[in-house]
This record gives sequence, C-alpha cells and structure tokens, in this order.
Amino acid sequence: MSFEQFVLGHEPTIRLGFFVVVFTLVAVWEVLSPRRALTLSRALRWSSNLGLVVLNTALLRLLFPIAAVGVAAFCAGNGWGVLNHFQLPFWLAVPLAVIAMDFVIWLQHVMVHAVPLLWRLHQVHHADPDYDLTTGARFHPFEIALSMLIKFATITVLGPPVLAVVIFEVMLNATAMFNHGNIRLPAAVDGVLRCILVTPDMHRVHHSVEDDECNSNFGFSLTWWDRLFGTYRAQARAPQESMAIGLRGHSNPTEVARLDGMLLMPFKTQADGYAINRRQWTDRTSAP
Repeated sequence: MSFEQFVLGHEPTIRLGFFVVVFTLVAVWEVLSPRRALTLSRALRWSSNLGLVVLNTALLRLLFPIAAVGVAAFCAGNGWGVLNHFQLPFWLAVPLAVIAMDFVIWLQHVMVHAVPLLWRLHQVHHADPDYDLTTGARFHPFEIALSMLIKFATITVLGPPVLAVVIFEVMLNATAMFNHGNIRLPAAVDGVLRCILVTPDMHRVHHSVEDDECNSNFGFSLTWWDRLFGTYRAQARAPQESMAIGLRGHSNPTEVARLDGMLLMPFKTQADGYAINRRQWTDRTSAP
C-alpha cells in the first residue's frame, strides 16, 4: 500500500485526530493566556457553535457521501483536472495544489461578503458576539453546503493529488481554530508569523463591527492574497482588547448565541443595497 493510498483509506481518522489535537491546544491556550474578556458564557456559545459543527457534519455526510478526497481520487483515476494533464513532480504538484485551493477559499470568502444573498448566510459567522476557537467553525449549513460544492468544482478543475486535498483540509481546519483563537501572541512572534500565516490578531480585525475593517483580511490560512490584492489591514482602529466584535444591530443572545437563532438569522434579516465596495466607516461618535 502506497502512502497516498494509506492517507485515502484513513482520511477521516487523520482529520479527526488533527482536529482534536489542535482544538485541545488552542482551548488550553485560551484559558492560560486569553486576549480578550468574553461577554457571554462559554457554555452557551460553545454548545451552540459546536452544535452547528455536529449538524453540518451530519448534513455533509448525507448530501455528499463522497468527500473531497474521494472526488480527488476519482479525478486522478480518470485524468480530470489541470494538474493531471501535466507531468509535474509529486513534490511540486502537492504544494502548488494546496496554494491554489487556498486562493479559491480566499475568493469564496470575498464573494460571500460581496453578494447580498450570500452575506445573509455568512453573517451567522460574523454575528458571534465573542471571538474564540469555536467561532472558526460557526457557519450556517447552507453556506457549508455551498462551500463543499465550490470545493468539488475546484478539485475537478484543478485535479490535485489526494495528499494535497488532505493537507489542505487539515490546514484549513487547524488554521481556522488557531486564527479565531482568543489567544495572546507576543508582538514579535505575531509579526513573523503573519508573513505567511493568518494570526488571531490579524483575523480578529475581520470580525470588527466596523464595515471597512470587516471587509479586510479575508484569508484563513495564507496572508499572501490579502497583501497582493490590497485587502490587508495590519490593525483595527481600536485596540485588540476593546475593539467591538460582531454585527451592528445583532446583540440579542437569543439570536446570536443560540442554535435556533443562528439557523433562522438569514431568513429574518435584510441585506438590501449591500455592496462590498460601498461599505465605509463613518465616525458615529461625531456630532451630526
């Protein structure tokens, strides 16, 4: 059995193992060195946010019994995809595929901010009044299903090696928990890391209630795309410890911190007239 066959056969166990390890490490880190004080009880938020994880996992298994690695294996076996038409060395094809898939995720993230209908789904993620590792897994089931379809399309067009898909999935889950972590990093370490990886302080700016700050730092794993396309923002105007997190007009815990409220949110709120390039910051403290 080749290494790639081993990975394909044990992909669920590999992903679960990395999830448990990273979740435990970041959770302990949040207790030992928190960046911000939480405003709601951890029990309420974690039960709801992790409840979404369970619901989304069950939904994906039901709708898409063939996971992303299965699609990659099918494409490789049938010669589908760009990378399957070129005889690239395996050591080069894997990192190229991981980087390409990360770019697609960045584009997808920009899209769900730019399209009003998709923003109604994505605002469930942004409505979390606090910011910790469970925020990184808090997505509406409809957005999760859409994301999986985009992932399948990307794999079909790109034709990445199976190992690249597994690495990408593990990296995406791990970095989402890390950069949503309520953790404190030394400034020097943060500065070095964000040359490549999205750090908690960098991504927390993206969860600001201010529109122009929210529409920046779209990356989940790599920082390159925000820097390249001009959406990188080093810091929010307010300090990290006191910056306002969440969505304006959405502060009721029944809506933003309970599972039923989050599931209903896209159908109760409006996004009329929303366009990503029109959202600007206005000083609400200034006199009219």
